[in-house]
Amino acid sequence: MDLTGTRALVTGGSGGLGRLVCSALADAGTRVAVGYLDGRDRAERVCDDIAGQGGEAIAVRLDQGDQTAIDEAVGTVVGSLGGLHILVNNAAMAKAVPFPDLDALSTELWDRTMAINLRGPWLVSRAAAPHLKASGRGRIVNVSAMAGMKPMGASIAQSVGKAGVIQLTRCLAVAMAPDVTVNCVAPGLMEGTELTKGIPDAFVDGFRSQSVLGRTTSLDDVAAQVVQFCRADSVTGQTLVVDGGVFFH
Repeated sequence: MDLTGTRALVTGGSGGLGRLVCSALADAGTRVAVGYLDGRDRAERVCDDIAGQGGEAIAVRLDQGDQTAIDEAVGTVVGSLGGLHILVNNAAMAKAVPFPDLDALSTELWDRTMAINLRGPWLVSRAAAPHLKASGRGRIVNVSAMAGMKPMGASIAQSVGKAGVIQLTRCLAVAMAPDVTVNCVAPGLMEGTELTKGIPDAFVDGFRSQSVLGRTTSLDDVAAQVVQFCRADSVTGQTLVVDGGVFFH
């Protein structure tokens, strides 16, 4: 589909990947709501950058751990942009806990991780669903991770939550057909994001050594795939791994 004139909400839109997704959608002709939790300044800079490219964007605070905040944010987006065609569920959290250290993964951290990484995309999708359906060309793109397909990542909670996002994608694709397509990208290690700050160089080097392309995951490639899923008319319920060739190595 032609994205000119469409409206999109990108959760976590002020982060490393979110910023590029917002920019890529704006380049395709979409009016964008840049969702953020903390760091309004960063979100407004994304909006300023998009405006400088001739696009239109607004910053919207969205706490996807809070049902009321989600409903209010979606209402703000629809009222400000005049509708909603696209939802990109990108916001997530990850706190490092080694897999073998079961006691260190507290119940509180497990619940918080699930609330943000899995329940959040479900609640935002549910709040956006009537508007996406009414648009006549609705799209949802979820952001999972390689950690959702293999036992790896920052913690067991993160891995399980991201796996849930992949299954949520399939379920929503069934539930929202034929009005809305629902797809998912599963990136590998992306340098330059909030979630990957502080990762030891040895871990990054190890990822590169496992990649058949000898590199980490390109943020631009992931953002471009999000836009491609939005353009596609006959693709739904799919998850595409973007990892430089680690998954099948």
